[in-house]
Amino acid sequence: MNAAEFLQALPHLAFQAVLVMCRVGACGMVLPGIGETEVSSSIRLGLALAVVALLLPGLEPVLPREPATVAATLQLVGTELAIGLWLGWLARLMVFALTIAGQTIGFFIGLASVLTPDPTVGSGGTAIGRFLGMAGTVLVLSTGLYAIPLRALAESYEVLPAGGPLALGGAAETVAAATAASFSLALRLSAPLLLLSLLLQMGSGLLARVAPQAQVYILAAPAQTLAGVALLAVILPALLAHWAEAVRAAFSLLPGLG
Repeated sequence: MNAAEFLQALPHLAFQAVLVMCRVGACGMVLPGIGETEVSSSIRLGLALAVVALLLPGLEPVLPREPATVAATLQLVGTELAIGLWLGWLARLMVFALTIAGQTIGFFIGLASVLTPDPTVGSGGTAIGRFLGMAGTVLVLSTGLYAIPLRALAESYEVLPAGGPLALGGAAETVAAATAASFSLALRLSAPLLLLSLLLQMGSGLLARVAPQAQVYILAAPAQTLAGVALLAVILPALLAHWAEAVRAAFSLLPGLG
């Protein structure tokens, strides 16, 4: 391609790059690990541009040309943005299970009042939830789990080609199923602490019956917190390993991979 041909094709290439950027950028905003608020916007922008540069040469033959009308262009861009957000949220929902489990564990062990700013949940969350959420982010980045959604993003053009429609009904069902799976995983992760909380509550009730003069609350509250923190420290490696295995299995079922 000589200079004249390149200049003639430049508007078409620019439109295709913007089209790919819509899907990649929207997905990257919510993608686990890469889309965290702790990652600066300049880093996310650089990663998105790098992914676009890698994908564009292979996708160029199958990408649509620019529509003739503004309305059709807006519809095409909006569809690509929606597909990107949908793919990113499917991955985010399973990772979010660890934060949900941490929030629940905080209630179980008496640390619900210890709040810390948590942008993941949009407001103040429990310290345990924030800690587990950060641990999940570290695991996603250190174990290479982030690469699976990126591969699904690249492969998504096979099942959801640019310019094609997004089946909203099927997308909503997929999000609902992922949400249910996320809460189910969170419940499994927090189950040991739930059992401990129930046993401690039963013990407190028996103590109140056996020794009515005892200050049960003064004894039970610190015992619940200390026992909960100790149990969490013991099971934390197994808990994170089970979460990582479940997330890897869920990522392998993302559109384009499963």
